[in-house]
Amino acid sequence: IKNYSSSTSGFIFLGLSSNPQLEKPLFAIFLTMYLVTTVGNVLIILAIHSDSRLQTPMYFFLSNLSFMDICFTMVIVPKMLVNLQSETKTISYVGCLVQMYFFMAFGNTDSYLLASMAIDRLVAISNPFHYDVVMNPQRCVLMLLGSCTISHLHSLFWVLFLSHLSFCASHVIQHFFCDIQPVLKLSCTDTSSSQIVVMTETLAVVATPFLCILLSYMQIIITVLRIPSTAGKWKAFSTCGSHLTVVALFYGSVIYVYFRPLSMYSAVKDRVVTVMYTVVTPMLNPFIYSLRNKDMKRGMGKLRDRIHS
Repeated sequence: IKNYSSSTSGFIFLGLSSNPQLEKPLFAIFLTMYLVTTVGNVLIILAIHSDSRLQTPMYFFLSNLSFMDICFTMVIVPKMLVNLQSETKTISYVGCLVQMYFFMAFGNTDSYLLASMAIDRLVAISNPFHYDVVMNPQRCVLMLLGSCTISHLHSLFWVLFLSHLSFCASHVIQHFFCDIQPVLKLSCTDTSSSQIVVMTETLAVVATPFLCILLSYMQIIITVLRIPSTAGKWKAFSTCGSHLTVVALFYGSVIYVYFRPLSMYSAVKDRVVTVMYTVVTPMLNPFIYSLRNKDMKRGMGKLRDRIHS
């Protein structure tokens, strides 16, 4: 038995597939998805900052969401691509903790930004006359800073907890990056008592934005149902369509992976589902927000004209 937490050998990733013949096709697929994610989200940010009519709270949060998506995928995908081209799919112990820290920090910030966007839509629909006062720039910046602060403190809490664990015998992570559940499965430290505290803190931090989104949309639905005309109802609710689509994609996979006991952990299923919110959702976000949004289409058009001029 060897304590790998103090070893220079670190961990070995099992990867996306145990079939070596699939590594080149997977590399091509995920490299393409990574480039599309980066370019798409950069274009969203540039379009928002280049159009004065998009300088609103909703697009402020959207531009920051796009930035977090770029950072989120940058933490995971480049290392995954390197491992797909390498025979030894290793990561150092410190590198694993660093990857886990930023993965959780950017992922949680994403969820808090989605909650901020839900609050923005609630104010816009329920209290449109006071929208500019309630969602003023100072409050939006505070919401952003609060999202980042809570997320980074949560990540620090988890990394400090994991740094005190011992990893014995096996050091093979049955995943393509350092996620919480696969790493915990390798620990030979009895964490039954401390896991209750950690899981309680995690539930509080992760569930808070989700509950905020649910409560916001319950209030939005109540407000929309009070609108007398069908056209008015559709116009009010259509502004939430893109946001709801992203929330469903993001939280659907997150709930499946994390909100269940460690005993129910399945390496193969989790790798597939994790790809959804770590790679697929950040790639789809720019398309979801630009294709169904007239303002974003106009902003993209203005950005294209500036590039060509």
